[in-house]
Amino acid sequence: MAETLKDKTTRGLLWGGMNNVVQQGLGLLIGIIVARRLAREDYGMVAMIAVFSLVATALQDSGFKSALANLRTPQHRDYNSVFWFNVTVGIGCYAVLFLAAPLIASFYSTPELVTLCRVAFLSIIFSALGTAQSAYLFRNLKVKEQAKCNMTATIVSNLVGLTMALTGCGYWALATQSLVYIGLNSALLWGVSDWRPSLSLDFGPVRQMFGFSWKMLATTILERINTSIMNVLLGKFFTKTEVGDYNQAYQWSSKVCYLMQGTLAQVAQPVFTNVADERERQLRILRKLVRFTAFISFPLLFGFGMVAREFIVLTIGEKWHVSSAYLQLLCISSAFIPICSVLTNLLISKGHSGTYFKLTLGQCVLLIAAMLALYPYGIGTMVVAYVVIYSLWTFAWHFFVRRFTGYTLTSFLKDIVPFCAIALAVMAATWFLTAGMESLYLRLAARIVLAVGLYYGAMSLLRVRIFDECITFITSKLNKLNG
Repeated sequence: MAETLKDKTTRGLLWGGMNNVVQQGLGLLIGIIVARRLAREDYGMVAMIAVFSLVATALQDSGFKSALANLRTPQHRDYNSVFWFNVTVGIGCYAVLFLAAPLIASFYSTPELVTLCRVAFLSIIFSALGTAQSAYLFRNLKVKEQAKCNMTATIVSNLVGLTMALTGCGYWALATQSLVYIGLNSALLWGVSDWRPSLSLDFGPVRQMFGFSWKMLATTILERINTSIMNVLLGKFFTKTEVGDYNQAYQWSSKVCYLMQGTLAQVAQPVFTNVADERERQLRILRKLVRFTAFISFPLLFGFGMVAREFIVLTIGEKWHVSSAYLQLLCISSAFIPICSVLTNLLISKGHSGTYFKLTLGQCVLLIAAMLALYPYGIGTMVVAYVVIYSLWTFAWHFFVRRFTGYTLTSFLKDIVPFCAIALAVMAATWFLTAGMESLYLRLAARIVLAVGLYYGAMSLLRVRIFDECITFITSKLNKLNG
């Protein structure tokens, strides 16, 4: 059983990683071309309404995906109940937002948002149709099947968005790209899943899961507000161009961050649930996932922040240079987000959705209060506060994980601080060694090569165990391919 779970976890991480590399890599490539074609205001338009779609999608999901994953032996009745509930709520949410579109446009004093809202929010219905299928694949650790669906939808939607951007469709390119991705992904999930809904409407299982799921729902909504609060407030107090500058930086930091976070999200909760009755083993798995995440996340995000200026100017143009300063800051908090994701998945797997909700609510209240207090001092000050709150909140998550697992602060610091310190030292050394290079192309290339080499050398010299395990795993896979 241990080997089976280990194999599933390894395979899940492999396919999850491949999926996220394709998604974020292709998104990066297409995003560069699209950002060169579209105006900063176009990104601001889409960013303004993103929070409404995110909250509505959370409402139709209602936390039941996590609730199903926590069931030891979910039955057809459970999935069927969730499916029809999600579809019903999804249609209801779209209807409300369709009618509210003029109010949203009035809030931002942007009449064009009426039509944009009514089209973009169709993604809520498309998402509702695929939630139960996604939950079925997620619960059974069918990461490979999900990855293939996501990668296919990513490729097609990016090509659609690129074509529309090149033909002068403006912000409609961004809105349509998102709509195509969600709709196609839901359709493909139906194709690879063995489960099908029946016409029997029984909301009994939904009522039984509601005690857990409503807290997950509320938490998800708060998380969406947390990540979108800057766009909402900037859209209210600043210009569309300034919103676009921030949103561009946020999108790039999110793409890189999601390389880790998305991979872990595919496996963490089901793996923790499988060993829920084995406290010591669960703690070992938790610490190993935290070390693995820190090993990748800190150098990846700190490194991206180090080359933010060169990356932004060389790829999407000098017009976005303001975004590079925001990106450097956002990469700091983004490095901690995957670690938080591991900790929150542990809480969810143990059924502590109430704790998850309270912590997220506290973070949300703090963020909103800080942003409202600081907006007169400018966007830069708001971003700094946002980064500080997100980074330090990692220790709030750990505090409660420690209560339920015995994961002490000393052990937690031992698992993350060495990787954080080494990554910072490597990036600082790389920065100073390359600061005198005048060519942006040369400086970008030199910083990437030097940082990778220094980090690899540090891991080898210090004989870091998680590094050795990763090298062994990669070597074994390459040997199999060659054999």
